This record gives sequence, C-alpha cells and structure tokens, in this order.
Amino acid sequence: MTIQEKIAQGKTFLGIELGSTRIKATLTDDTFAPVASGSHEWENRLENGYWTYSLDDIHNGIRSCYADLKKDVSEKYGAVLTDIGAVGISAMMHGYMAFDKDDKLLVPFRTWRNTTTEAAAAELTKLFGFNIPQRWSIAHLYQAILNGEVHINDVAHITTLAAYIHWLLTGKRVIGVGDASGMFPITDGNYDGAMLGKFTEAASAHGFKPDIKAILPEIMTAGENAGTITEEGAKFLDPAGDLKAGIPVCPPEGDAGTGMAATNAVLPKTGNVSAGTSIFSMLVLEEQLKGVYPEIDIVTTPDGAPVAMVHCNNCCSELDAWVKLFDEFAKLAGHEIKRSEVYDILYNNSLKGDEDCGGVIAYNYLSGEPVTGVESGRPMYFREPDGKMNLANFFRAQIYSSVAALKSGMDILFEKEHVTADQFTGHGGLFKTKGVAQQYLADALGTPVSVMKTAGEGGSWGMALLAAYMVCGEGKKLADWLSEQVFVGMEKQTAQPAESGSRGFAGFMNRYNAGLAAEKKLGDV
Repeated sequence: MTIQEKIAQGKTFLGIELGSTRIKATLTDDTFAPVASGSHEWENRLENGYWTYSLDDIHNGIRSCYADLKKDVSEKYGAVLTDIGAVGISAMMHGYMAFDKDDKLLVPFRTWRNTTTEAAAAELTKLFGFNIPQRWSIAHLYQAILNGEVHINDVAHITTLAAYIHWLLTGKRVIGVGDASGMFPITDGNYDGAMLGKFTEAASAHGFKPDIKAILPEIMTAGENAGTITEEGAKFLDPAGDLKAGIPVCPPEGDAGTGMAATNAVLPKTGNVSAGTSIFSMLVLEEQLKGVYPEIDIVTTPDGAPVAMVHCNNCCSELDAWVKLFDEFAKLAGHEIKRSEVYDILYNNSLKGDEDCGGVIAYNYLSGEPVTGVESGRPMYFREPDGKMNLANFFRAQIYSSVAALKSGMDILFEKEHVTADQFTGHGGLFKTKGVAQQYLADALGTPVSVMKTAGEGGSWGMALLAAYMVCGEGKKLADWLSEQVFVGMEKQTAQPAESGSRGFAGFMNRYNAGLAAEKKLGDV
C-alpha cells in the first residue's frame, strides 16, 4: 500500500507537541515511520512577572502547525489530510492554567519556566515528605492561595497545556499519568490520597475550600482511549474544515513522557536526556528513592512506572545565541554559511579543545536554575588568568555548560542513592551534530549515551507512537510494544564514556561549582 493510500484510508498516527520554542506535528504511517511534519515557531513572554503564552498564541500556534503539516502532506503526496488513525497531544509539562466554572481562563498561563513559587514549594515539600518543585502545578496553585490572589475564589479546574488542548479537541478533562505526575504526586497510578488530604487541610487554613481532587483532571494511562475529536474540536484544529470528527485521541502527555516513548526508555535502568530550551533526564527506577531531594522530581512513565527526573531550566538558548553571533561574523566577512553548518563547524572544532576546557568556564543561565541553587540567572563566562582561551575551548565550555547543571543533579542519584543506569538515549537539538554533545554527556555521566536515527523527531514523534499504541497495542505492555514493533532494528549510534573525558569534565565541574557564588551574585544585578 502506498503512503497516499494510507493517508486516504486513515492508516496514520499524529502527534503534536507544544514545546517552548516550537510547536511540532509528526504524522507516521502504520509502520510508525514519520511521513510528514509541520511546525510553528513561538516564544514565551515575560509579562507582569510571569513567563507566559497568551491563549491567542496557543490557539493560533497549534492551528498554524497543523496547517503546515497539511501543506507538507499535500506537497509530498498530493493528498488532503482528512482522516487519521489516532491523535495525541503533548506539551511542556507543569505550569498553571486555572479556569472558572464557565471555562474562562482566570490568569494568563504560567509556564514551567517561572520560579515564583519558592514558599509554596518548600511548604508542600515539608508537608508531604515528597519533593515538590517550583514549576509543579500544585505549587503554583498553593502559591496563589498564599498570595491571596483574587482569582483563587473562582477556580473550578486546573490543568496543563497538553490537557487543555485535549479538552478543546475532545471535551474530555483528562490527562496522561506522566503529565499528571508533574501536577501532583502520584501513587499507584493516581493522585496520592494522603497528600490530597494534607493539601486540603493546609489550603483550608488559608480559606481555600474547593476539593482539590475535583479540580484536577482525571488520570488515564497509555493505551486507554481518552475520547474522540468532536465536530467543534475538528473545526478548531483545522478551520478549513477538512479534518473529520470521530478520530480517537489518546491520553495527553507531557514532554517528559513523549521523550521516554521516542527513545524507548520505559524499562527500569533505562533513561533519556531531552535537550532543547531546557534539559532534563529521566531514569526509570527499580524502586522508590530513600531520600527527598529538591534537585530530583519523582514522576512516571506514560504507563505509570516511577521515574527520577532531573530538570534544568537552561540548555541550548545561550549556546544558540553564540552560534548566531558567529554566523553574523561569517556574513560580515562575506561568507554565507547555512546556520546548520555553523553549528557543525563549531561543535566539531570543540573536539580539538582541552578535555577540561583549558580553564574556560561558561554559565548558560538565562533564567533561574533551582538544581544549582541559582535564583535569577545571567549568562556568564570567565577563565583563569593562565587559561587556554581559544575557539575550541570556548565553545566546548558552552556545550559543557548546557549539561553541567544536569550533571549536578544526576550525581545525587549515582552517589547518594547508588542508582545505576544501563544506558541513556539522547534526543533534541543539542545532539543534532553527530557524536559531539553525545560524547561529552557520556563522559559527564559515566554511562553510554545512544542517539537514534529518529533523534531529531523528538516528542511529537513520541506522541504519535503513544497514539498508535492506543490503537495497535493489542494488550501488550508499552515497553514490549515499543521494543517489538517500533525500535526493533532501529539504527543508533552509541558513545562510550572515555576515562580521560570523564576526568576532564570533572575538572570543568570543579571550577564550575566554585564559580557558582559569582553567578548567584550576578543574578542580583
């Protein structure tokens, strides 16, 4: 059967992911290989002290992305996209979207990037005996309660961005367990009952009376049917009117869950590192951690297994800014070079640098970084007076800095909890140049790091796989289905940690940690 015939017969699966800088759609056929894609660039804004996207940004962005996908299908296959086997929606996790009983958004969407809930996160962590990071939805809600914000009296529902879009498409207030685990702690596949009770008591003391469980979305697990696209939902996503109603939709997931699906990292002792605007690692645990650490979140796989997550707010943005600077210089010098080639030149040249970056240190903090205790970030660079300042060392330090905060969090798992990992799989923009950031990360973690042929597809492809699993899973466990149906024979490259590289990264980290005091001071400027 040709791809044109598969598209016409709806033998396809669609995943859409709303990331921090790009909304991406990936359409696969029934072999689960990507056949078409669409995208839309966007940026968050700092308004009234909060990082946000407006509802117009969200609505117009996802429509633009879908329209771009339709255009790609039309240009590649001469077909109009009308029917799809199943759809899944994913988005950046955490944050705060609060609605009243009439479904009116009460305050602008507060994204994961905000570090405005320190008091609430600390109080809830102590109350629960469970780490509640600042970006979690429950921390945002409790901080609003502590602040005495007027809108609190009208809250009827809170949700994540992915679950909000799912509701627009299906009318169902549901959420995938992985995304839900970034809202409120999960035990045995549902919101932890004891902690719900503790929250209710604490919130009541501040005058908040609603039942917390009633305002959270209903949890569903990968493989379950989470509704179908309604007539209104189809018109919302495709105003041109070509998309049919009735298409099944899987539980909406967060970008952590789609990263796990896209890298086949849902079995214990497997992990993945997603590196884009932010960077986070996910390591599936054999058992729960013994300690409580502010640097480590406990979330779940899309099918509910416990996962240790180290989430860092900053990754590629500062590195991208330096690439643009070198691109600008090349153009001034009369050399028109594709931006992708500039990345490749700078990345590959960094391999010529010293393994400890020659005394050159960089910080990529455009926002606060809770993992390293930095409240307000500023990009910073310094070097020792006798440091070897050259382009290779400078750019190697930029790449190292993209994973340095992550390394700090992972060391807690390895050194304090004695957790072991068989392998990590990397995906996202940091890994597009083959073998560079991948090797540095392997050296940093002391663990093999693989990058698959599909690494550039990222979370939207992972979401398409979860949509396909709902239809094609045949009762198999998610890990078995992914291994047997999707990743069997998948091309991948694996970097083994090098002893000299690990020593070099450790030397860089010694200087990096010593300089954090200056970074924290600069954040006050």
